[in-house]
Amino acid sequence: MIREVEVLVIGGGPAGLCAAQAAASLGAQVLLCEQDYLPGGQLVKQTHKFFGSEKQYAGTRGIRIGQQLIQEISENPRVEILTEATVLGIYEDGIVTVLRHKEHLKIRPGKIIIAAGAAEKFLAFPGNDLPGVYGAGAVQTLMNVAGVKPAQRVVMVGAGNIGLIVSYQLLQAGVDVACVVEAAPNIGGYLVHASKLRRAGVPILTGHTVQAAYGRDCLEGVTICQLDESWKPIPGTEEEVACDTLCLAVGLTPLAQLCWQAGCQMAYIRELSGHVPLLSDTLETTVPGVYVAGDAAGIEEASAAMVEGRLAGYAAAAALGHAPEEAKELCQAARKDLEELRSGPAGGKIRAGLAKMSQLREEWGKEVHTTC
Repeated sequence: MIREVEVLVIGGGPAGLCAAQAAASLGAQVLLCEQDYLPGGQLVKQTHKFFGSEKQYAGTRGIRIGQQLIQEISENPRVEILTEATVLGIYEDGIVTVLRHKEHLKIRPGKIIIAAGAAEKFLAFPGNDLPGVYGAGAVQTLMNVAGVKPAQRVVMVGAGNIGLIVSYQLLQAGVDVACVVEAAPNIGGYLVHASKLRRAGVPILTGHTVQAAYGRDCLEGVTICQLDESWKPIPGTEEEVACDTLCLAVGLTPLAQLCWQAGCQMAYIRELSGHVPLLSDTLETTVPGVYVAGDAAGIEEASAAMVEGRLAGYAAAAALGHAPEEAKELCQAARKDLEELRSGPAGGKIRAGLAKMSQLREEWGKEVHTTC
């Protein structure tokens, strides 16, 4: 039996939740599939307060934002959420297959919004398979979701926002943070996060990397070293740091497998952190009726993911004939919010990535025209 739905949202993180709510607010019937047992994505473990404007929940902790979004959706009769539902594929005949509780579901959506998020990147070095080597997301899940103290002494690799924030949360959990190691010559995250670590006495070593991890049955320490201007290790600068946990916060890569399978035109854009689909200004791919929002469209902050989700939701609903004039205004407002979020020096990387995407769309003749 094939189930018919107007809008299928794949992924229940910040982008997916906002996409579902936006589409439903204009009258569309929405089905949201989330592979975890609880929607919210990364928000369920983000105990820090958000920056930005009041519209983007500034001053509110991520866990509270997730709870608020879920509460809003639960009150909307046009939205149904399937948890523990893994989307397996998007096929040429428009059918989407989902595995849930050992049952194989077939869904035919009018529009699809892919909000699958991202996966953590890893580093290759001797000993990286020792017990005690974690991704930052795993450490954050242990602390903030499971309530488990993940370590006694940690070396953090990566001074982006994730590395800095998780380091501070480790301190709050009573974990000794030996140092933060960053290969780049400058800190990549917000200085406000770095300042909190420095006030707590945590050294942030820019221009450094991990050469190796060592230990018999589990991690006992790591060897770090300095890098030259060509990012090559400088002989004689090796230093051993004792620790029982090495936490890697070295970036994310978009989860774009479903985009590939759906036949979307893809491109590798370094500023967006990997292969991403070419998108219109309403986040529609080169496959009509398939939209992408959030980290699956390029790695960015959760605030931008929520706005992108709303933009894709409004556009998908309008394309189905729901309140097109209202949707047009809402799409314009969402695009303006994104421009504001991406303004200033911090948004330079994402702006450069989007400019490349726009150029590629024109070169390959893949411009998509949408209702909004």
